[in-house]
Amino acid sequence: MHKTLVKMVSKRRLSKSEDKESLTEDASKTRKQPLSKKTKKCHIANEVEENDSIFVKLLKISGIILKTGENQNQLAVDQIAFQKKLFQTLRRHPSYPKIIEEFVSGLESYIEDEDSFRNCLLSCERLQDEEASMGASYSKSLIKLLLGIDILQPAIIKTLFEKLPEYFFENKTSDEINIPRLIVSQLKWLDRIVDGKDLTAKIMQLISIAPENLQHDIITSLPEILGDSQHADVGKELSDLLIENTSLTVPILDVLSSLRLDPNFLLKVRQLVMDKLSSIRLEDLPVIIKFILHSITAMDALEVISELREKLDLQHCVLPSRLQASQVKLKSKGRASSSGNQESSDQSCVILLFDVIKSAIRYEKTISEAWIKAIENTASVSEHKVFDLVMLFIIYSTNIQTKKYIERVLRNKIRSGYIQEQLLQSTFSVHYLVLKDMCSSILSLAQSLLHSLDQSIISFGSLLYKYAFKFFDTYCQQEVVGALVTHICSGNEAEVDTALDVLLELVVLNPSAMMMNAVFVKGILDYLDNIPPQQIRKVFYVLSTLAFSKQNEASSHIQDDMHLVIRKQLSSTVFKYKLIGIIGAVTMAGIMAADRRESPRLAAQGLNHSSSLLQVTSLLQLVHSCSEQSPQASALYYDEFANLIQQEKLDPKALERVGHTICNDFQDAFVVDSCVVPEGDFPFPVKALYGLEEYNTQDGIAINLLPLLFSQDFAKDGGLVTSQESGQKLVSPLCLAPYFRLLRLCVERQHNGNLEEIDGLLDCPIFLTDLEPGERLESMSAKERAFMCSLLFLTLNWFREIVNAFCQETSPEMKGKVLTRLKHIVELQIILEKYLAVTPDYIPPLGNFDVETLDITPHTVTAISGKIRKKGKIERKQKADGSKPSSSDTLSEEKNSECDPTPSRRGQLNKEFTGKEEKTSLLLRNYHAFFRELDIEVFSILHCGLVTKFILDTEMHTEATEVVQLGPPELLFLLEDLSQKLESMLIPPIARRVPFLKNKGSRNIGFSHLQQRSAQEIVHCVFQLVTPMCNHLENIHNYFQCLAAENHGVVDGPGMKVQEYHIMSSCYQRLLQIFHGLFAWSGFSQPENQNLLYSALHVLSSRLKQGEHSQPLEELLSQSFHYLQNFHQSIPSFQCALYLIRLLMVILEKSTASTQNKEKIASLARQFLCRVWPSGDKEKSSISNDQLHALLCIYLEHTDSILKAIEEIAGVGVPELINSPKDVSSSTFPTLTRHTFVVFFRVMMAELEKTVKKIEPGTAADSQQIHEEKLLYWNMAVRDFSILINLIKVFDSYPVLHVCLKYGRLFVEAFLKQCMPLLDFSFRKHREDVLSLLETFQLDTRLLHHLCGHSKIHQDTRLTQHVPLLKKTLELLVCRVKAMLTLNNCREAFWLGNLKNRDLQDGEDDEVSAGEKEQDSDESYDDSD
Repeated sequence: MHKTLVKMVSKRRLSKSEDKESLTEDASKTRKQPLSKKTKKCHIANEVEENDSIFVKLLKISGIILKTGENQNQLAVDQIAFQKKLFQTLRRHPSYPKIIEEFVSGLESYIEDEDSFRNCLLSCERLQDEEASMGASYSKSLIKLLLGIDILQPAIIKTLFEKLPEYFFENKTSDEINIPRLIVSQLKWLDRIVDGKDLTAKIMQLISIAPENLQHDIITSLPEILGDSQHADVGKELSDLLIENTSLTVPILDVLSSLRLDPNFLLKVRQLVMDKLSSIRLEDLPVIIKFILHSITAMDALEVISELREKLDLQHCVLPSRLQASQVKLKSKGRASSSGNQESSDQSCVILLFDVIKSAIRYEKTISEAWIKAIENTASVSEHKVFDLVMLFIIYSTNIQTKKYIERVLRNKIRSGYIQEQLLQSTFSVHYLVLKDMCSSILSLAQSLLHSLDQSIISFGSLLYKYAFKFFDTYCQQEVVGALVTHICSGNEAEVDTALDVLLELVVLNPSAMMMNAVFVKGILDYLDNIPPQQIRKVFYVLSTLAFSKQNEASSHIQDDMHLVIRKQLSSTVFKYKLIGIIGAVTMAGIMAADRRESPRLAAQGLNHSSSLLQVTSLLQLVHSCSEQSPQASALYYDEFANLIQQEKLDPKALERVGHTICNDFQDAFVVDSCVVPEGDFPFPVKALYGLEEYNTQDGIAINLLPLLFSQDFAKDGGLVTSQESGQKLVSPLCLAPYFRLLRLCVERQHNGNLEEIDGLLDCPIFLTDLEPGERLESMSAKERAFMCSLLFLTLNWFREIVNAFCQETSPEMKGKVLTRLKHIVELQIILEKYLAVTPDYIPPLGNFDVETLDITPHTVTAISGKIRKKGKIERKQKADGSKPSSSDTLSEEKNSECDPTPSRRGQLNKEFTGKEEKTSLLLRNYHAFFRELDIEVFSILHCGLVTKFILDTEMHTEATEVVQLGPPELLFLLEDLSQKLESMLIPPIARRVPFLKNKGSRNIGFSHLQQRSAQEIVHCVFQLVTPMCNHLENIHNYFQCLAAENHGVVDGPGMKVQEYHIMSSCYQRLLQIFHGLFAWSGFSQPENQNLLYSALHVLSSRLKQGEHSQPLEELLSQSFHYLQNFHQSIPSFQCALYLIRLLMVILEKSTASTQNKEKIASLARQFLCRVWPSGDKEKSSISNDQLHALLCIYLEHTDSILKAIEEIAGVGVPELINSPKDVSSSTFPTLTRHTFVVFFRVMMAELEKTVKKIEPGTAADSQQIHEEKLLYWNMAVRDFSILINLIKVFDSYPVLHVCLKYGRLFVEAFLKQCMPLLDFSFRKHREDVLSLLETFQLDTRLLHHLCGHSKIHQDTRLTQHVPLLKKTLELLVCRVKAMLTLNNCREAFWLGNLKNRDLQDGEDDEVSAGEKEQDSDESYDDSD
């Protein structure tokens, strides 16, 4: 029994090795077979086949005993011995070869019995001991043993193939044995095939008639049946079958990848498969993709992958609706259904497909690189697919070497707007099961993207975090929250902001999941020191939302921790920590007392309403009591509380409970009777000033400002304590503006926007003193001047808050009062400038209190202040002569570069200031952080009409009844503030990078209210102002048009009012700057903001002609371009011209048909370069070098022929300049002067070098016409280079020579790389042209050589550092020209001579000798050097 069992095991091994491709079920059935046999053997013993046929006899002689029934045939000798004995018996038989036919005929007769046939196909039972056997440890079947005998093989193969069709539709016997598969397995792994071609033909014939399941088995067995010599024939047959029968695609491709085939043949098959790819079933895709990827070579990888990604769109293979149902099923673990099984099957196929791809890219570097390149080459939004993003993620997680490459590709795609949020969301929703395994890699990529400086890339990184949290499992969610907390604690401002925004979104989207990770978020409380105030609000908002969203034990510990932190910070004496406590407490109070009327869910989750209000009240009282000893802390508390009310987050009952005393407290603190003038030992006489109505009655009120300021400043220094004698609590005037803001918002919220209850504060005067310094300014002490400055700052901040409060009033009377207050602000700023000019070390009272530290000082320089002080009297006289100017008369010139795309230009701010008024305006700009912030709603005042004296003079009879007028100084004031706000919110951080060692948060000071809104909200608000801004733009345009007409075309004629001209010019520039900032906003690339852009463009185009509302975008862009282009005639300054050009370029970028307008930009830029602009100071031009550089670059980049443009400037403009007197400019290009020559020279050299770099070197295969065109182009380029390089003989200053050395070398390098290959194969046909070109270029390189000598003679290290590289390049050129001439058998045209060092004027210098070698490209050219 034991011996039999061992034999059974041997037999099972045989079954496995012989039929590797068998299905599992068949294998298991085969394994069951020996047990049944063993059982039967117990009953039927030794039933030997008794037959007189030659077949049975010969087998018996050779060592095989045939058995009947289900018994195994017995092998008495070794298998090899049996085959040898049978072969010899047959061969020596007298009737050979006829005996073979008889033997096979006997076999055919024997196997007609089904049991006998089955026995012949199954392995034999061995009678020998295992130890005695020298052969294999398993026994072959009888058929297989016979197939091993060469003289029998063809006949037995024929017999088997004839027998096989009988079993086509009877696959399994009674004991579950698959006969057809067993027959096919007999042909596998034969030692030798006698007639391979015949076998191949028979197999292919069988495949054509067999049922599908058997076709699969036969095809997949082909590599194990056929020899290598038959692979090519089989491959051809299979490829034909592939075309005929699509259902066999998978087994055929599986086999083709295992056969030794010609690569060209595989290429054809692959192309055939690629053509059918879109119609293939999802379950077949993995095998097909595997075949395609395995057949890729390095040469065709990119082409194949590009085609593959175009045809393979897995998003449509797994339908989103089914996916959604699948997700619901997975989460709820509900009932399974047939559709659910199908979804699961589809998902399994997709996962299997991506496993195949992963395997391919892991081991084939060329595939991963080609895939990234294919995605990189995709050039439109519509062509980017979900599949692309999945592949980028897969390659990123699989190949470490490609990470940087993928990051670079992704960044470029995101910047270009090709990969949008919708695509990313679809990627996660469709393939979340595939991406889940790459969670750590995706988070690593998100972390890398968040370190970027580009806002669009940071946003994409934040979306990766968001969708990873939304679609992945609990573990991944924990990783996401951990990564976000790490970003928040990093201290990098942009990272902190983005990470907090993501956390806020996750808390709203999935509070229950976030609750599980609350312990990580709570850890942020330990790192509040490094977080700016704006972000502290967000931190506490997230934590408060988690803590108070549900009342359960999980959230109570967060509440406790928050209360502890807030109380600890509030009790601190350090303002930085008290600030954290105040912001945290007010934010938490806002969540606790949120307005839950609109959300029943929130109401159900919240605390009991009365107990909640009690907690809120006690918390706010705690903040109030902890901050009342510090004016800064009190002011911050008022501001934070006001923000809470403004966002409408506070429940009305809570507001009523905590806000009923605000009005009374304000009156007690700051409001007094106007008829009772305060008495005391004040340094200046107290007067009620700036009242808008006459107060004759006893009930008039006034703001008690000067006495309060005196009490604060002078009392602490030991002066008379005036206000404390009456026993009143001392109130700081610092709190006046913040407290009024809180009061105004309380009243506004409680009375639905009606401010009648406090409108008396708009009219009421302020207790001040005479603010105009007059002659007493010089006699004032430093302390008195500082006191007056503080008084002015506080008054200005009061008026700013008044304007904030009442700006949206609709009645003409109220509008008129608001405009009057606006005029007061402008007047007071002019007075303040006078005081600040003589008080250089003064630090004003804070206007914004959410700052990390109180030691904020204005960015002033004592030396500048000294200059202003020396010139103060003259300036004051000039200012007193004109009408009241704005705070920044021509501040526009300084502000211009802030929106400049090139950040480095911001270092040139001071250079843009030419007038004295600009210098004082710059002084006031340094104090921006100390003024109260204007709300965005204030700019609704722009709807008022603009009136100038010129218009009043001509239209007095029609405009006399107009009351609400906005004057030019007030308009400029509003436009400057609006442009600063847009710069802060819309310009990406990379364009306004904070200088080194400067306080990171300083650029945000003064914009805290603004930053609590999104960029979309700001853009929406400003787009409401497009119409009034267009009105103002047109009015100013008309003003300058009329001014030019009056002065006969001379803009700065004798009758011009300088002050008014400067203000209008600044307004013009600010308007263009605002329009540029708006239309250049990167947010328009997002689909949700397209409507905003459309509406704004509609407003612009409707100014030109009234059109329908449903115009296409291209039409709107074209009309807007023409509308803005029309303003070019009235542009008053070079800065305005630059902004107009940039604005037109931004409009142009959004259009697809931009080529026709490109020439218009170039034409306009040329007009501006050829215009005579008003001059600034006598010593200096009003045009800054940076602005001229920018405009010149725009001109050369947009012109249709850069070479012609350069030739015109260098060949016409510069000679005019050389021949003109010293201070006269070129007549063709008035902007080209001796001062600006270096700018023109630098730009022309740089653009020339950039242009020639773009010329393709060309190949010998190119047509003759292409060669001639390129040769002509290079002739023009070398001619331009020659003109430019020779200008150094006239203009030999350091900047010019430096440009010449730097760009001269780059041009020679470009000539070597781009031009010399062209000359190699153009020389024979265009010999004279090539030699002429080289001769011209030789003279230029000789001059460069002289320049190197000049640099050494003068020992100017700034120049000599460029000399080695230039000389090396010149030497390379010599060798390259020699090689070219040798290649073309014209070596006699080349000879070398020694050049002596000369100066730039060709005078020989004997001090330094040189043996530098130079080429001469013409044999007849006599070089005496």
